[in-house]
Amino acid sequence: MDSFSTVIRTASHQQHVEAETSTFMSDLLGGGLGVDAYARYTEQLWFVYEALEAGAGRLASDPVAGPFIRPELFRRSALERDLAHLRGAGWRTGLSALPATRAYAERVRECADSWPGGYIAHHYTRYLGDLSGGQIIRDRAEKAWGFEKKGDGVRFYVFEEVGNPAAFKREYRELLDAVRADDLEKQRIVAECRKAFTLNTEVFRALGEEFPLTA
Repeated sequence: MDSFSTVIRTASHQQHVEAETSTFMSDLLGGGLGVDAYARYTEQLWFVYEALEAGAGRLASDPVAGPFIRPELFRRSALERDLAHLRGAGWRTGLSALPATRAYAERVRECADSWPGGYIAHHYTRYLGDLSGGQIIRDRAEKAWGFEKKGDGVRFYVFEEVGNPAAFKREYRELLDAVRADDLEKQRIVAECRKAFTLNTEVFRALGEEFPLTA
């Protein structure tokens, strides 16, 4: 029988591919969009991570979600440094969430407030994705817009406190395998994981409409 970490990865694979190959992300990584599109995307991430991390303190002692609350993963302060670099010191005044981003952040907040298993699903899709595929985005952004390597503008993708990402991901999968949930709850977590990818893809779709490629 497959481990839970394998089940969750396999079950969400299709949605994962759809998110990674969205038109907006393809255009962004392909160099077809300007730094403004990248900044707008970074703004949307702030809302999602604000929702993820605002509830983290409360969940630290939760028997289900608690083991996943790892401060070395937190991204909000890195995002804020990036936004200050991209938008200037007054970045907060112009900050606005797309409707798709609001829906995504709201769902994360709901799970943080009332369903630790669902919170894990969102935690997994975001942080493990950032540790992996996020490094491709960082590399492209540094090359396309001249950000200092691992510096302001791309700090979101730099996990300074995670010394060995491969070992960390292995440990994270062990946490998933040991999650305190019965089979039915695990199925619900997997379904929420799929939903998380779908919500993320909706944000990409909205960004794609705001930044069509004018080729």
